[in-house]
Amino acid sequence: MKGTWDSGLRVMRAQSSSFDVARIVRELRTMVGVRARKAYQPHYEQVVLRLNPKGKPSVDLVIVRGKRLYMSRRDRPMPNNPSPFAMLLRKHLANSRLVAVEQVGFDRVLILTFEHGRGRLKLVIELFRDGNVLLLDDEDVIIQPLTHAKYASRSLKRGEQYIPPPETVDPRGLDRAGLDAILAESNHSMIRTLAARINLGRIYGNAVCTAAGIGLDEPADSLDDEQKQALSDAMSGLLEELSGSEGSYLWFEDSDGLKAWKAAEDPVSIDSASSGISEFSPIELPFMDSSMQVGIENLSAAYDAVFGAHDAVAYIRREEEKLAAAGEDEEEQRAKLDRRAVQQRSAIERFESQAVLTQVLAKSIQDNWTHVDDLLSQVNSQIESEDWQALDKKVGDVAWIDRVDPVKRTILARLPDEDNEPGASVTLAVEKSVHQNAQTYFERARTLKDKAKGAKVALERTETHAAKEQAKRAKDAAAGRVRLAKRSKRFWFEKHRWGILSDGRMIVGGRDAKGNDTVVRKYLRSTDLYIHADLHGAPSCSLRLHDGLEIDPNPMGFRPEGVASLKISQEFVDGLEDAQNLPVEIIEEGAQLAIAWSRAWGSGGAAATAFHARPSQVSKQTESGESIGRGAFVVRGQRTWYRDVPMEIAIGFAIINNIPIPISGTAAGVSKICQRWALIKPGREKKETIANRIAKATGLAQDDVLSALPPGACELEDHGLLGA
Repeated sequence: MKGTWDSGLRVMRAQSSSFDVARIVRELRTMVGVRARKAYQPHYEQVVLRLNPKGKPSVDLVIVRGKRLYMSRRDRPMPNNPSPFAMLLRKHLANSRLVAVEQVGFDRVLILTFEHGRGRLKLVIELFRDGNVLLLDDEDVIIQPLTHAKYASRSLKRGEQYIPPPETVDPRGLDRAGLDAILAESNHSMIRTLAARINLGRIYGNAVCTAAGIGLDEPADSLDDEQKQALSDAMSGLLEELSGSEGSYLWFEDSDGLKAWKAAEDPVSIDSASSGISEFSPIELPFMDSSMQVGIENLSAAYDAVFGAHDAVAYIRREEEKLAAAGEDEEEQRAKLDRRAVQQRSAIERFESQAVLTQVLAKSIQDNWTHVDDLLSQVNSQIESEDWQALDKKVGDVAWIDRVDPVKRTILARLPDEDNEPGASVTLAVEKSVHQNAQTYFERARTLKDKAKGAKVALERTETHAAKEQAKRAKDAAAGRVRLAKRSKRFWFEKHRWGILSDGRMIVGGRDAKGNDTVVRKYLRSTDLYIHADLHGAPSCSLRLHDGLEIDPNPMGFRPEGVASLKISQEFVDGLEDAQNLPVEIIEEGAQLAIAWSRAWGSGGAAATAFHARPSQVSKQTESGESIGRGAFVVRGQRTWYRDVPMEIAIGFAIINNIPIPISGTAAGVSKICQRWALIKPGREKKETIANRIAKATGLAQDDVLSALPPGACELEDHGLLGA
C-alpha cells in the first residue's frame, strides 16, 4: 500500500482512527505521575505540552489538531512569544501532575486529568473533523477552547459545560448478536460497514476482512453464518492484540527503503529513511507484505518516524508562512506602485486631451461671436418676458439649444459647423458675455494643463520610489545584507550579555547590578558554572550546561550567502551531567568572555584574570554585621583561576530561530559556526562607530550590534563580516 503526499508530508492516514487512539491512551498511561512543564503553540495547527519525568529527559506531547497525538523527544524550535492559548495552559497546568488518561468510549476523544494544589483540571483533545483542544475545570466547565465551535448537540465555548460528541459503537463491547444486527441493517460494503458503523477505520476494517477471508466489497448483509463467525473471531483477535501487545510496526514500500532504514544510525539519516515508510500500525496487518515489516518501540515512535520531522519544524513553517506573507506584501507593494503609475499615466493623457478640447471650444466661442451673442440675447429676452420654466418648455423647438439649467442659469448650446449646421456643444452662462464665456473655457483648459503637470510630477515620484526600492533590494542582496522586520520581543538571553563557546554552549552575564541578581537567581542552576572576572563590579556569569546554539537542519530560504542558520537548544545531550566536567579549554573561553564584559576592557591591558566556582559557593549571605550591595555576591570555598586570559571577543552574523541577530563569543566559538565574523580587541575607535559599520554591512539593527560589543573603545579585525 502506497501512501499519498500532501505538501511534502506523507499522510497514509490524514486522521488517527479510534483504534489508534486506544493504543495511544495505553502508552500515555505510562506517564501518569509526571508533571507538566510548559505548553507551546508553534503553529496554529499544533499544541505541544512538555512533560517532565523525574530523572529522565523531558517528553513532548504533540497534538496536531484533528489528526494525531503522540509522545516525542525531538528537539523542536519554539516561539519566543507564547500564544494566548499556550500562556493559558502554562498558567493552569504548569507543575501540575498527570493523574489520569482516558478515551471517551471508542471515540477519537482523549481526556487528560491534571492535579495541583488548587484541584483538578482536564485537557480534552478531540481528533475528529478540524479537531480541538479544550481546558476544563473540575466541574467540566470549559475554561478555554483552542477554537470556539458550535454543533447541533453541543457548544464548545468558554463558560459552557463540556459535552462529548455523540457516542459511537465500541467494538470492544460488541457481541455476536450486536454484530449480526449491524450487518443485517447495513446496505453498504463490508469495508465501509466495518470502518464507519463498527468504528474500526478502513485500515483495521481491511485487516479484519483479510483475516476472516471476506472480500472488502462484499455486501455486509449477504454474509452467511460461517462468514459472520469468522468475522467475529477475526475482530476479537484484532482487539485482543490491540489491548495485549506493546510494540508497533512499520512497513516499507520496497527493499531499498527497508535497507536504508536498517542502515540509518543518526537522526538525520533516520528521518531520511522514513520517507520509504508506506504504512504503520500498533498491530500486524495481514494484508501488508511481512517481508517489508519492521518492529518499533510503540505507536508514538511510529508516529514520530512518519510525521516527527514535519511536526518538529512547525514553528519554522509558521515563520516561513509569515515570510511568504511578507514577500506577498512586498509584491503587493510593488504591484501597488505599478498600478499607481498606470493610473497616473492615464490621468496625464486624460487631462492633456481634455485641455486641448476645452481650448478649441473656447476659440470656437470667440470665432462664432455673433452667433453666441444672438443666442444669449434671445434667451435673456425670453427670461425677462416670461421665466425659465417657459424657456425650458420651448427648448425642443429651438435648433441651437439642447437644454437649459434654471438652477445654474446656463444653457447647453450648439455652435455652427462648416455647413452652418448645429455642431459642437458648449455650456453658456446666460448672465455672462461672449468674451466671459470664452474666458471660462480658457481658464478650464489652463486648470487641466496644471493637473497634467501635477500628475507628471506624481508619476516621476512613483517611478523614482519604485526604482529606489528595486535598487535597494538588489543592493542588499548583492552585499549580503538582511532586511530586518520589527521585533516586539527579544530572546530571553538578549536581556543580558551573552556569548557562544566553541562547543555551542551559551554563557550569560549581567549588564548591571539588577542583571547580576537575575542571572544568579534565575539562570544559575546547580549543574552550571559561576564565572567572574577578578575585578570589582564585573558581571556575574553563568556557563549554561544545557543551553546553546546548534546548526538548524531546516534553514529558511531567505539567508544571505555565508550566513549561518542556527536554532536555540535547551537540551544539550552530550552525556555531561555537570558543567564542572567540561574541558578546561571551554571553561577558559567562558572566563575570556567574562573578562571582556568587565571594566578590564578599558584598562589598557591585553590580558586579565578570572575564576569559576560552583553555584553552591555563591550566596547573598554575609557574616554577621556585614552587608552586601545589589548585584554583589559572596563566593566561599575553593575557586579555579584563569590567568593571563587574552582580551578579545568575536562578533558573527547568523540567523537564530529565523531571526537575524549578531552573535558574540570567543573567536573559536563564533568562527566555528559563522562564515562571516570579526575579531574585536581593545582599541581607539568608538564602539558606536564599529556598530554602525557592522550594521551597514549586514543590515542588522545597530542597537543589536551595540548590545553585543564590549563596554569600551575597540578595533575590528574583519573575517568576512563587513563583506567584500
